[in-house]
Amino acid sequence: MSDRSALGRAIAGALGAAVEGLHGVSGGDINDAFEARLADGRSVFVKASSRAHRSTSAMFDAEARGLAWLGEAGALRVPRVLAVSRASEEPAFLALERIDPAPKARDFDDQLGRGLAALHRFGAPSFGLDYDNFIATLPQPNTPCATWAELYWSRRLEPLLRRASDARLVSAAMRRGFADLEPRLEILCGPPEPPARVHGDLWGGNLLADDRGAPCLIDPSVYGGHREVDLAMMRLFGGFGARAFDAYDEAFPLADGHEDRVPLYQLYPLLVHVNLFGSMYVGSVERALGDLL
Repeated sequence: MSDRSALGRAIAGALGAAVEGLHGVSGGDINDAFEARLADGRSVFVKASSRAHRSTSAMFDAEARGLAWLGEAGALRVPRVLAVSRASEEPAFLALERIDPAPKARDFDDQLGRGLAALHRFGAPSFGLDYDNFIATLPQPNTPCATWAELYWSRRLEPLLRRASDARLVSAAMRRGFADLEPRLEILCGPPEPPARVHGDLWGGNLLADDRGAPCLIDPSVYGGHREVDLAMMRLFGGFGARAFDAYDEAFPLADGHEDRVPLYQLYPLLVHVNLFGSMYVGSVERALGDLL
C-alpha cells in the first residue's frame, strides 16, 4: 500500500493545493487508486503504487503520454493528465481528472463506434511509436517498423512468445503454430493500410461512461498499428454492444476478410495473458492459431 502521507505531500506539491483527504477507491487492479480532495475544491483521481519505483514511474509516464496522444485526435474523451511524478521523485504517482460515471447514454454504442473510427482515422506517424510503453505490467517495445506485419511479429508476438518460452509456458502446438505463422504473416494481415492511432488495450475494463453517459477511454497502451487490433480486443472478452461495431463500420468500413483476421489480432492479448496468468490461456492461443492455419 502506498504511503498516504508522502503521497499527499507529493500531490500537493505537483498541483499547488493542499490535500485535505485521500481515500482509496476502486479501479486499482495493478496500482493503488485514490480520490484526492484538494483545499481549492478540486477532486482528482490518483494512481500510486508500492511496486519498485523505477518501473512504476516509467509506467505512469507512459500512461500520461499515451492519454495525451489519444486526446490529440479529439475523437473520444480521455481523462486529462494533471500531474505525473518524475523519475527521480518518490512516491511515483499519476494524477488525472476525476471522471464521475453515469449510466450510458442511449446512443453510447453509436458514439463509441463513430469515435473509435475517428481516432483510428486520425492516424499515426508510423507503425510503432517514438517511445516504449507497457501493456498491463509487461514491457511493450515500439521501435517503428516499415510495415505492420514486421511490427506485429517483431515487436508484439515474438517478444511475448520468447518471454513465455523462458517461463516454460509454450506448448509444442504453440511452437509449431507460430513457426507456421511467421512466414505467412504478411498475407494474413490483410490489405495494406496506413498506421492507425490505436488504444492498444481496449477491453471492457478500459472504457467508462462519463458524467454525460458518453464513452471515455482509460489505461491505454498506445502505438501506431492496424486498426483491427482494437476491434479484435473488444471481441475477446465481451462487454461491447453489437451496435458499436456496426457504427464503426458505417463510419470507417473495414477491409474484406476482417472477420477472418480476428483470431490473428487476438493472439497478442492472449500472449499477454499467458505471460501474466500462466498456462490457463495456452489453450486459447492454440485455438486462435488453429483458426488461422
